[in-house]
Amino acid sequence: MDTTVIASTLYEDALTRILGEINPIAETQRVPIREALHRVAAEDIHATFNVPSHRNSAMDGYACRYQDLHLDKETRLQMVGTAAAGRPFSGTVQFGECVRILTGAVVPESTDTVVIHEDCTVKHNQVIVSQYSYRLGQHIREAGEDIATGEMAVSVGQSIGTAELGLLASVGCAEILVFRKPVVAFFSTGDELRGVGEHLKPGEIYDSNRYTLYGQLQSLHADSIDLGVVKDNLEDTINALRDGASKADIVVSCAGASVGDSDFVTRALESLGELTFWKVAMKPGRPLAFGKINNSRFFGLPGNPVSVMVTFDKFVKPAILKLKGAGNRSSIQISARCATPIKKVPGRLEFQRGILSFDSAGDAVVESTGNQSSGVLTSMSRANCYIVLPLECGNLPIGTQVVVEPFETSLIQGN
Repeated sequence: MDTTVIASTLYEDALTRILGEINPIAETQRVPIREALHRVAAEDIHATFNVPSHRNSAMDGYACRYQDLHLDKETRLQMVGTAAAGRPFSGTVQFGECVRILTGAVVPESTDTVVIHEDCTVKHNQVIVSQYSYRLGQHIREAGEDIATGEMAVSVGQSIGTAELGLLASVGCAEILVFRKPVVAFFSTGDELRGVGEHLKPGEIYDSNRYTLYGQLQSLHADSIDLGVVKDNLEDTINALRDGASKADIVVSCAGASVGDSDFVTRALESLGELTFWKVAMKPGRPLAFGKINNSRFFGLPGNPVSVMVTFDKFVKPAILKLKGAGNRSSIQISARCATPIKKVPGRLEFQRGILSFDSAGDAVVESTGNQSSGVLTSMSRANCYIVLPLECGNLPIGTQVVVEPFETSLIQGN
């Protein structure tokens, strides 16, 4: 094997090389907007009318003329009608008059201010306004305040989330052109692996990696193909890679990419395609292989469960995002004070698992989850962040400021 390929690659260099090999998917599909959720727009959508289309009330209250309101004493107005959402007031509001108006209703043409219900009392159709601090135009939403005719609602390359779905609906867009979803095929290798529910013999273990990979792919809204468990032999490994590459944009394997007697992945890859690099100076996840088979890109992840999750997060995820046309979302990083000592040997970038919290003063504090072995999956389950330790960093005492990256799920759940 070429020693220039084997040479250990720095994390940043490895990621740059990977993203340099990935081209966004150009194939498009036109879908109903509900099916566009979590997809990437392949066309610009402009508003063809104002949203909202008319001046409307932001509150329940009374629409009147601002010049009728007294700023130093109570105001008395004669109520001449009602305006509700979808049922506008058709008359004209004269000086000294008002209209009962409900939220979302069209503001009568001759009025310019809404006084809220709570600031008024009503006696025999006479509205008494007791608040003196109103301003012209208060509680009125102008036509086009959300989006005006001709403005961009969604642009090419924009990820369509829940807000974008609502925005598309508000401008009357029923369908939108989106890029095709990335397809990812994945498998585990190992004679010792068994499926969940099977009986374990001595020396055998359940395959957890395909479950974590499935979850990570689901969170990225990619289409996935589970190729199962591949036995430790060259022929089966070649067949799995060939099968995956014929169906998917990306093929991911777990284990078998190291130098052991039962590690066949890199040999299989070289027989079918190209090995771009192997080994990355990071922990966990050093034995990472990257290459290509025809038009598919290949990631050979380590076998240990934590290594699988970390290398997916740091390499496969950015590749999928670029494939989708969404670009790479940079991880949020914050500084936190260590609440526990941290052990580390200089020489590799490390992503240790931590628990991020905030003390009574509002300062970020992080503690280690304990055992940082790449085989301890509970360290990922307990964690809500990575503690990012630079290449040259060594042991750190309590109180040291470190960089942490909160997990996206932790940000959503508020953990």
